[in-house]
Amino acid sequence: MSNQADAVRNPQAVSAPARKAKPRKPGAPHAPAKTWLVGLLFPLSVLAVWQAAGWAGLVSSTILPTPAAIFASFWELARSGELFIHLEISVYRAAVGFALGGALGLLAGLAVGFSGQVERTLDPSLQMLRTIPHLAVTPLFILWFGFGEFSKVLLIAKGAFFPLYVNTFLGIRSVDAKLFEVARVLEFNRWKQIVRLVIPAALPNILLGVRLSLGVAWLGLVVAELMGSSEGIGYLILDARQFSQTSIVFVGIVIFAVVGKATDSLVRYLEKRLLRWRDSYGG
Repeated sequence: MSNQADAVRNPQAVSAPARKAKPRKPGAPHAPAKTWLVGLLFPLSVLAVWQAAGWAGLVSSTILPTPAAIFASFWELARSGELFIHLEISVYRAAVGFALGGALGLLAGLAVGFSGQVERTLDPSLQMLRTIPHLAVTPLFILWFGFGEFSKVLLIAKGAFFPLYVNTFLGIRSVDAKLFEVARVLEFNRWKQIVRLVIPAALPNILLGVRLSLGVAWLGLVVAELMGSSEGIGYLILDARQFSQTSIVFVGIVIFAVVGKATDSLVRYLEKRLLRWRDSYGG
């Protein structure tokens, strides 16, 4: 019984057997640096082959400009300041939309996860709305809210809502029921059960929902800025497409990829910090 009591007081320690740290070999590269080098190997190889194909004239520069041409366009946009103006606007839209949709998704997931009655009332409708694509509701958002910032933020929030909602709900319902039995023995009230048991146990799913919501928020941003905007990275891509400036289109795509990867890496860092107690398979 004492082991079960310890598990309830500190659920993070349930799956954390003691592991000895492996000593690093002298002269061996630090693990993060080695990971970065391995991760850069494939994209650098692709860029090298891509550049060589462009120099050899195997691909038209209008269809597929070389990495050097893309970097030249990036440098021109950065030097003029135009790129950072569009990037600031896009990041602001994505952040506000994610904050709104993610917060509502988290609250809805907690409500549905903790209450069977709320689940029966809300979940069927929410699951039906979840299957509606962004492009299907975009015309309605334009008719209802116009082309302003409000409609763009709402479209991003719609995409960010559902991944966090579903994963929060599943995380709460995946908590081991035996821990609740121990909590009753220890006379934990409802608040202590939520704070010390449910939330820590559901945290892996919640953080996964945050990662997915961030990704969908960037997808929603692209749709929102392509539907009728005069600013932002999506507008930059659309404007460049109309004038067949393919290198600038690639600049916008790379910006979306880099910023999206940066936000995903931030959440992964939080996962490593908050979920160090997990003893999971590392590949």
